[in-house]
Amino acid sequence: MSQTLKWLALAALLLPACAGLGAYERRSPNFILIYVDDMGYGDIGCFGSEKNRTPHLDTLAAEGMRLTDFYVASSVCTPSRAALMTGNYPQRVGLHLDESELCVLFPGGRKGINSSELTLAESLKEVGYATACVGKWHLGDQLEFLPTRHGFDEYYGIPYSNDMVARTGPGRPPLPLMRGEVVIEAPANQDLLTKRYTEESVRFIREHADEPFFLYLPHAMVHLPLHASDEFRGKSANGIYGDAVEEIDASTGAIVATLRELGIADDTLIIFTSDNGSTGRNGGSNGQLRGSKGQTWDGGQRVPCVAWWPGKIPAGSVCSELTAAFDLFPTFAGVVGAPSRAEDGRDIAPLLFGEPGAVSPHEVFYYYQMNQLHAVRSGRWKLHLPLADKRRNWGKSQGAAPLQLFDLVAEISEETDVSGEHPEVVAR
Repeated sequence: MSQTLKWLALAALLLPACAGLGAYERRSPNFILIYVDDMGYGDIGCFGSEKNRTPHLDTLAAEGMRLTDFYVASSVCTPSRAALMTGNYPQRVGLHLDESELCVLFPGGRKGINSSELTLAESLKEVGYATACVGKWHLGDQLEFLPTRHGFDEYYGIPYSNDMVARTGPGRPPLPLMRGEVVIEAPANQDLLTKRYTEESVRFIREHADEPFFLYLPHAMVHLPLHASDEFRGKSANGIYGDAVEEIDASTGAIVATLRELGIADDTLIIFTSDNGSTGRNGGSNGQLRGSKGQTWDGGQRVPCVAWWPGKIPAGSVCSELTAAFDLFPTFAGVVGAPSRAEDGRDIAPLLFGEPGAVSPHEVFYYYQMNQLHAVRSGRWKLHLPLADKRRNWGKSQGAAPLQLFDLVAEISEETDVSGEHPEVVAR
């Protein structure tokens, strides 16, 4: 064998080892953020559902962490997503109301996420991440508001809620399915949305397995109207709602299986959660929580959350400290040294990694309904403010509301007012 061939043979032998070393010494972990639409606190097995089969999510929780006191900044779509993407309450970034003072953005609206905001995707791109948004955006449907203008290399999905379909009058075209900034199908075939989102997510992961990536997967389901593909329709014990939940569970399983196949599971942090609570209709459940989507009872804003990162997040762990979706931006940024302009979100990595003595970084959490503060949580206590005219997200106001204090540790369901027994807590 010539000297040249000997060197080529040696290089061939060393190449797999070098490739493996390169994968092991990754610059940063991958981030996958799965954001389900309208999934309630009691909709998956590891959070108590006895109707919906969610074996993949239950395994994710068994291998990772359940966050039992995890909140979103709003009980409806747009403001919740604005907080997630910016690390701030939606009131701070102007997305708590649309231009008509409605609670979410509508097709053809003039308002959307401002170009001056730093999004989670833009932050991660600054430190070398490939980024993709696959699913429902709902932070503005005009070109300047689309994901591709706010840090995402790729976008595939619907720009707003799946019930915002064509109707008589201006501003409501057939529901568009988009790739990048181009409509590729209208109306979108909603039966196939979860399946297509899964296929797109798996493709993106495969194409970027050798570099750090951020996949944001905001599912269209289980927002009404409910849909599922042929493989799942009619298969659950909870009607079409259960079918949709079980397809999302299978989607999560397919993503995890892809990570394992590619040998990058140990380099990947997955967060699975919901944008707000369930409506409580058509089979959805908020478990023991009071209230539903669109309300500031915990059923509207306390959502199931599972965190998974093999070898980093302790398997089978539970975090009952107060945490919130807007914490994810500063947490991801902190892990990889990316920039953050989050003023309200906090780094919860010590909680996720099970560090001894780690506690909630939040002294208070505020429950807003559009521009009105309804309630405040501090530790175990939740105070509902006395309001002469309590706003609601849809329709007429709810009228006057009394002052009420609840001990959420003693009673998760917000039924027993203990303000009389704890005047010092009310005063604080």
